[in-house]
Amino acid sequence: MKKILIQSATIADPASPEKGKVKDILIEDGIIARLGEKIRAAGAEKIDATGCYVSPGWVDLHTNIGDPGLETKEDFLTAAAAAAAGGFTGLTLMPNTNPPLHSKSEIDYVKSRTRELSVEVYPVGCISYRREGEDIAEMYDMHLSGAVAFSDGDRPVMDTGLMMRAQQYANGFGGLIISYAEDRGLAGNATVNEGVVSTMLGMKGIPALAEEIMVARDISLASYNDSRLHFTSVSTAGSVELIRNAKKKGLKITADVSAHHLLLDDSYLESFDSNYKVKPPLRSKADTKALLAGLKDGTIDAVCSQHTPHESEYKELEFEAAAYGISTLETAYPVLNMAIGKSLSVLRIVEKLAINPRKILGLNVPVIRKGEPANLTIFDPAREWVLERAEMKSKGKNSPFIGQRLKGKVLATIL
Repeated sequence: MKKILIQSATIADPASPEKGKVKDILIEDGIIARLGEKIRAAGAEKIDATGCYVSPGWVDLHTNIGDPGLETKEDFLTAAAAAAAGGFTGLTLMPNTNPPLHSKSEIDYVKSRTRELSVEVYPVGCISYRREGEDIAEMYDMHLSGAVAFSDGDRPVMDTGLMMRAQQYANGFGGLIISYAEDRGLAGNATVNEGVVSTMLGMKGIPALAEEIMVARDISLASYNDSRLHFTSVSTAGSVELIRNAKKKGLKITADVSAHHLLLDDSYLESFDSNYKVKPPLRSKADTKALLAGLKDGTIDAVCSQHTPHESEYKELEFEAAAYGISTLETAYPVLNMAIGKSLSVLRIVEKLAINPRKILGLNVPVIRKGEPANLTIFDPAREWVLERAEMKSKGKNSPFIGQRLKGKVLATIL
């Protein structure tokens, strides 16, 4: 393997003995061989990281790819390229595929197909068979095959008894349940947040209560079962408060938020641009403020991309008919960076993108020190750039950020 020399990077790793120092990093055969100043290495590929940071590689907790069955949206190769461009060396693959990841066979398929990729892929198995919300899936068999957690993806588990049994079953082998919280009876067929903007636009809204009532239910079940539970893509102020209170009680609850829910609010829907159509929907400015506060105080443990690529024919439609989701792997970091401004330190950002996601999934956390495998992200919080459609690595071009000037750029990932 080739040598790589990272020059003059600031070490952004809370566990590294070189934390906060500006160092050169020499990588040989995939291992951090040296950390020092003005390292010379003949024949090494050089990366000038002056003014930039290097951290453990980031892990996305919520990625939708499409393989198996929906490869026209995204396949493993294009997802890996988009992930590397966005700073991620690990992807948590949600089971929203065709067939869903609901048995040992599908988990084995994902593990086999992704073994040689430039990123690590961590499959999430279904809670219910075919994500239908009726019968529990083969959770233990999937766990043995490499499933890191269990979720029905973008479908909430409406049956309280099923969620109860899933938590109890997962307890037997230390499994993690990931909850996407939405009461379908309250959400109905609405497509936007219920509030002033939905009223102004004349569109039926999804009330915050549709999320919060399910967050409350699943917290109650986790308390009763003494279970580990992770909430993905929380979006309302009420959800943040419920999770905050659960943590104060010592419950084993964690949560993530998508980067775009930290930056965007429902006022962006006034353009009727279907690229802003996501689920959960973009909420109010007050909700966005509460999400940012929850991120800062530790109520929200991690930031995810919620990458959901689509073919143009699924998004270039009238707003009501368009599919939900944004292609976000390549923009999650700058969107997060712009949302928080200077309110979080670089080390806290690394905590939300690299450290906590691995802790939630029970993965080893890489450390930047001599002798360790190189699993790194190099990034510049100050660099501005424009997202160009032609330069996107993802098959999905469904992004409202195309043509916009973004702040925060990933220079490279090394795995």
